[in-house]
Amino acid sequence: MDAPKNNKFPLVVIVGGGFGGIELAKHLAKEPVEILLLDKHNYHTFPPLLYQVATGSLECESIAFSLRKNFEGQKNLRFRVAEVTGVNVENNYLETTIGEIAYDYLVLATGSTTNFFGNKDFEHYTMPMKTIPEALNLRYMFLQNLEQAVIAHTPEEREPYLNFVMVGAGPTGVELAGSFAELRNYVLNKDYPELKKEDMKVYLVDFLPKVLGPMSEQASEKAKKYLEDMGVNVLLNVKVESYDGTNLKFADGRVIRTKNVVWSAGVAGIVPNGISKDILVRGNRIKTDEINRVAGTSNIFAIGDVGAIITEATPNGYPGVAQVAIQQGKQLAKNLASIVKGESTEPFKYKDLGSMATIGRNKAVADLGKLKFGGFFAWLIWMFVHLISLLGFRNKVVTFINWLGSYVSYNGGTRLIIRRYVREALPDVAEANQLPKTD
Repeated sequence: MDAPKNNKFPLVVIVGGGFGGIELAKHLAKEPVEILLLDKHNYHTFPPLLYQVATGSLECESIAFSLRKNFEGQKNLRFRVAEVTGVNVENNYLETTIGEIAYDYLVLATGSTTNFFGNKDFEHYTMPMKTIPEALNLRYMFLQNLEQAVIAHTPEEREPYLNFVMVGAGPTGVELAGSFAELRNYVLNKDYPELKKEDMKVYLVDFLPKVLGPMSEQASEKAKKYLEDMGVNVLLNVKVESYDGTNLKFADGRVIRTKNVVWSAGVAGIVPNGISKDILVRGNRIKTDEINRVAGTSNIFAIGDVGAIITEATPNGYPGVAQVAIQQGKQLAKNLASIVKGESTEPFKYKDLGSMATIGRNKAVADLGKLKFGGFFAWLIWMFVHLISLLGFRNKVVTFINWLGSYVSYNGGTRLIIRRYVREALPDVAEANQLPKTD
């Protein structure tokens, strides 16, 4: 069992090195606690730029930063690479891949993963994009499919390799659709002179009636127009019914032949075993009180995507965005310090700083309070905000140089196939989906 360095102070174990976990740990630096940060990776990922890794515009190292380096010099913090396999709530310890770890206070900042809503076909055949390994898998898959399109003998054989479908018209789907459209418009003929850009089709589909659902009507309409001007086929109010790796079928009978389907239609909180399913709410999130304390516990907290403060004002919790996790991390640090000192706590109050999404070169939309605008200025603000939010000076510089080179040349990125992506063998989908098997 991993023991704290200083037994005089209570041990706060933080599970997850995302936005919330990092902010919490940083703001506990001068408090009378010991901190143990656990993550299954030794780096922090900057999710807003994963789509640029997936489309070859950025290398993965540009959006990752060493967790150990980030906390260099913080005396009261240790970091361990470990995956949590369970929580023993009654006895205050974690079960992990490096053994049992006792805690005085536990903070779950485990984030979220792709939600396939129980459909094993979608889970197997479509591509998620929530982590760097998943973004790289997507990159290698679509590059391999472009290579297959080059050697295909007929337009019919070539078609599924050149159709790209994003399921889910939130920020991830919109930004990916814009990136693939730019790849077709500016890069395809340069890298693959045998292919015609008219043959590469990009689709953005959603069951909802608008793109960027949480944003304003103005932002949604602008984003939709930008996408359509770039040649993206935007299909709204449509339900994806099934996918077998080649044929994407819709409830209205339409079929798109494609080998490239990205699933960004929903997320679900990553909840360790041992947390009662009775306190899980919509999106597999853990119900908490107004100081992020897990319902029914006294010393376990959940922040960010995995936690949901359920009140009359927030019946579904706060949105799963980075700013919520960051602000909750800061506030929970104050509250934990107050609890340790025997002082009163303060409820969390979210300050909405606005929302932004980029669609492509010179095209973005922004909802910043009462200001709602789009175009070049919104694009510049989007770039500035994301650039300064990256961890590490090197990452900021490298990303800026990459962006500048792409803007000037219309052909940024390397698009190398460093390793081949091979899909794992298909499990018994009929049994997994609880459907009758067929001969």
